[in-house]
Amino acid sequence: MSKRFSKWEQPKVKHGKLTKWNWMVQNPEKLSLGENSDIGAFTYINSAFGVDIGNDVQIGSHCAIYSISTIDKKNGKVVIGSNTSIGSHSTIMPGVKIGKNCIVGAHSFVNKNIPDNFIAYGAPVKLIKERQ
Repeated sequence: MSKRFSKWEQPKVKHGKLTKWNWMVQNPEKLSLGENSDIGAFTYINSAFGVDIGNDVQIGSHCAIYSISTIDKKNGKVVIGSNTSIGSHSTIMPGVKIGKNCIVGAHSFVNKNIPDNFIAYGAPVKLIKERQ
């Protein structure tokens, strides 16, 4: 695998403030961000109950990652495995685990777990096929 970044640095993240790449985190003390991960502009992450993002993860712009939902009173840690890509405008709900080496299509509503090595998309998300 080729490296996306020649010199990746852990971003400075402050509660409720845009990063220099224009994405925002609430409760950054409960965010774990793996090396060489790339988060698109205007993505929102609420990590009140924990969000773990693995190494070499790509998250498109305008995504929303929730470890808590005040609408349906759900909460739980969100885990995104290494080498996974999340398409633009996708929403990931509390307690979801997305495995390693996955691709989640743009505009997906991820409300259930996705095993390692799967392509998934839709609203709600559906497992489409296993990656070879």
